Amino acid sequence: MHHPKVTVVGSANVDLVIRAERMPNKGETLIGEAFDIFTGGKGFNQATAAARLGAEVTFIGRIGEDAFGEMLQTAMESEQIDTRFVKTDADNGTGIATIVVEPDGDNSIIVVPRANMCITPTDTDAAGDSIANADVLLLQLETPIDASQRAAEIARENGTIVLLDPAPARQLPVDLLKKIDILTPNASEATVLSGQEFTTSEQRTAAAKTLQKQINQDGLSSVVLTLGEQGVLLCTPTETEHIPAIPVDVIDTTGAGDAFSGALATALANGNNITESVKYATAAGAAACTVLGATPSMPTDKKIKAIHK
Repeated sequence: MHHPKVTVVGSANVDLVIRAERMPNKGETLIGEAFDIFTGGKGFNQATAAARLGAEVTFIGRIGEDAFGEMLQTAMESEQIDTRFVKTDADNGTGIATIVVEPDGDNSIIVVPRANMCITPTDTDAAGDSIANADVLLLQLETPIDASQRAAEIARENGTIVLLDPAPARQLPVDLLKKIDILTPNASEATVLSGQEFTTSEQRTAAAKTLQKQINQDGLSSVVLTLGEQGVLLCTPTETEHIPAIPVDVIDTTGAGDAFSGALATALANGNNITESVKYATAAGAAACTVLGATPSMPTDKKIKAIHK
């Protein structure tokens, strides 16, 4: 029996989450309604999602030598994530994010990466076997580009699928794009990456096609443009398909994109085709919106199947 293997190079943060009626205006003080501390970071969340969905997950990253770092290390071990390549950084603290969640579930986030920005290509080289033996390498942009680029090179040399969640949005070197099999931007990230503003569905499709031509053309070569409640636009070399969102009662959208990425990586690692994998990931993103907090909202396979009819 094949066990899906997913290796993640990424960020691990602790999220300080405030619930409030709205964001404060400049110079204004508001009384918040609730406060929680959660484990988070795009890399950690996506690794957790994949682990909960049955993948064997290895994490490559850095945490601080502090209480937040201990919290993340314990959380990874409890999710059965392989932490051999998680370095403790004595000079830089664990990454943190401050998140304000409004009553409609929308959120505003400030991330301070700290140790996450100290991951190096040497760190990814040390984990080369884990990348080479994985079915899918999962990357995001909360860590240095050169470390991710080196990981993508190792993956390309060994037939590992490379999946990049290009968040937070930034311009990417052509060398990295050429090594990506699947790119999963949201609308704002697609605008930054393609250089194309879009307000109509035709412009949206054109932007997705532009990006599809920029990534690696040997493998799956797919752009998965996530559009929130409007669903997903899947653009492959041969077709463009709209996959509708699954309506749910939204409590908190934090982590929905991470649930999507982790589920997409796991479905692909299980040998599913790109369309089926995106449908499964769409259900995972919807399920995540029904729970407060990023890591707590990473769903199980049972929860996804309950809404993925």
